[in-house]
Parts: sequence; C-alpha cells; structure tokens
Amino acid sequence: MERIVTVEGGVPLKLWLDRLDAGTMEQAEHLSRLPFVFQHVAIMPDAHVGYGMPIGGVMALRDTVIPNAVGVDIGCGMCAQRTSLSRLSREQLTRIMTEVRRRIPLGFKHHRRPQPRDLMPAATGPLRVVEQEYERALHQLGTLGGGNHFIEIQQGSDGRIWLMIHSGSRNLGYRVANYYNKVAANLNQRWKEAAPAAWQLAHLPLEHEVGQAYLAEMQFCVAFALANRMLMMERLKEAVFSVVPGVTFDTFINIAHNYAAVEEHFGVPVVVHRKGATRAESGELGIIPGSQGTPSYIVRGRGNPESFRSCSHGAGRRLGRKQAQRQLSLAAEKKRLDAQGILHAIRGVRDLDEAAGAYKDIGRVIACQRDLVEVVVELRPLAVIKG
Repeated sequence: MERIVTVEGGVPLKLWLDRLDAGTMEQAEHLSRLPFVFQHVAIMPDAHVGYGMPIGGVMALRDTVIPNAVGVDIGCGMCAQRTSLSRLSREQLTRIMTEVRRRIPLGFKHHRRPQPRDLMPAATGPLRVVEQEYERALHQLGTLGGGNHFIEIQQGSDGRIWLMIHSGSRNLGYRVANYYNKVAANLNQRWKEAAPAAWQLAHLPLEHEVGQAYLAEMQFCVAFALANRMLMMERLKEAVFSVVPGVTFDTFINIAHNYAAVEEHFGVPVVVHRKGATRAESGELGIIPGSQGTPSYIVRGRGNPESFRSCSHGAGRRLGRKQAQRQLSLAAEKKRLDAQGILHAIRGVRDLDEAAGAYKDIGRVIACQRDLVEVVVELRPLAVIKG
C-alpha cells in the first residue's frame, strides 16, 4: 500500500502507512532534501520519530553514509528459531524463564568474565573505536541490553513452539555511532555543506578515509550484534533443553534492522540506510515482531523495488516512553496480558513504556505492507523477558 507525497525542493516520499505524525513527517522531508539522496525516500508502516532520521525509514545515498541514519544500536535486529515442541505448560515456561535469567544478563548487566574470543567477529584492518572497546565487548557478548530488547517464547500457527530474541551491539555500537557522528558533524561544519546541523544528519563521503573507516567499524558492529544474538540463542536453547530434554531446533532466522549497505537499486550502486527497517529481498525470510501482548510474524520478502526491497522492523511505537508511563493504565495493561495467559514483564508503572498499549496495531502494520512481504507464520507470545 504505497502512497506518494511530493516535497518541495526534495525527492518524493513513498509511505506505507495511512498517516504520519508531524514530527516524523518533518524528519522525512529533511531526508528528501539531502543533496545526495537517490530516487525517493521510503517510510515503513511502523515509522516514528528518531534522532535525525525516522525509525522505520529507508534511504539510498550516492557515495555517502550518515551515521545518524543508522543509529546508535548498530546491527540491532531479530533472530528466531523453531523447536520440535508443539506445546509448553505454564509450569515449564516458568522454569525455562528462570533458567534464562540465570544464563543471560539482562538490562545493564554484563558477564563477570569475558566470553571466548573465538565467538567474536574477525576484525579486518584498523578499527579505532572497536579496538578501544574490544575487551569490554567480550563481557557484553551474550547479553540482552535494555529498552525494547526481549527474549520471547511463542506459539506458532504452524503448530510449533518458537524462540525469538531482539537485541543489538550493546555499548560497542553506541560508541562507534557517537564517535563517527561527532566526526561527521565537525567535518560538515568545516565544509559548510549539506544538511543544517539541527537536522542531525551529518554525513561522511565514501571517498574520504573516515567514511570508509565508519563503514568498516559499522560492519564489525553488525557482525558483533549477530554474534551476541547467536550466543543468547544457544543459552536460551540450553534453558529449554534443561526443562524439556530431547527437544530439537531448526530454522534459525536472523535479520538486522539498523545498518547501511552498498547495494544496487534501479541499476545504480547506492548506500542503502535502513534505520528500524528490514531487508525484504524476494524469497528472503524475515521477522516482524509485535509487542509482548500481540503476535509477531515470520515473513517472506517480495523484493519490492519501491521500498528498496525493505519492510518494517516491528509494530512501531505509538507512545513515547514517558508518555506511555503517564497515560497507560497499569491495571489495564496487566489484565490484557493476564487474560491471554502470557508470562509477561509488566510489574510497575516504569514498565509501561514496553506495554502493548505503547505500540501500534501490528495487524494494521502488516496489512499496510502486503506488497512488501507475505506472512509465513504467525507467532503468539507465551512468555516474555524484557531488558
């Protein structure tokens, strides 16, 4: 469901949603007016305001990369794995989640001991920020992080139990993003070109060595985020196996939603920035999560060129974090989850920023992008741990 909006002095916006709030639209218009933007800007149905670029935005640039159009959690993404189980009792779910909390540090917690170095991605070439943060990253490997990151056990419409994890590159990605955004801002001020500083869209040309340096460190962070999810998935599987011996696992799916990549679109090599958006090549399996009270989806991409072969990365926020804590009813949100029999993570008012009511209607989000993906499996939450 594509809707085209023309922007004075910019390339068109192609929207896959009914309406866009004023703040997100303003950010989208900023993207469309960048001098090196290519063809159009695609806005996914889960879009909302981010730093510089809307979360849920897809943009292709010519020979240029923008650190803030990737974001601070570089390589953040999803992984999911199907099990041989058809059901789990509430008692089994409780025991599994207890084991998960014992094996995987949550929130700001890290491992006390460094994790094995052979689990880390291989470094190619000098990586200034990664080298500074490498030892700390060894303690963060296999940890969930906070915010909207989660571990979830789900019942699939295919009759199987699924495991799902949402996490990113932890403090490593944050450090890389902040360092190169500051470098870009300083260079752009010196060059007196491109976007106004207030837009938070400082860029790095790929012909400049610092642009290549950012790409190399960003790619390491994407690989680190995958290694992080893979280690957590192994420990989640261990937790399941400790409660249900004999269970087997298959169909591991991984996809990132905060990164930039050199790709060819409309016959031209460009740098595609996906910030809170997922690649959806034709036939490619992906993951679109809902909230802890709504379904998630395993999807198959349709390779739609108009979205730069992309789709949404989730439901998208309806309310900001503080706004959700002020406006949502703790009793009503807990009742909503309890009525579904979900082992959930809503304990107090501070948890309402991750309540189901803080997110958009995932059913509508999926309906708006039927030309981008097809649903393969619907997954309903059984038990959830939030960071």
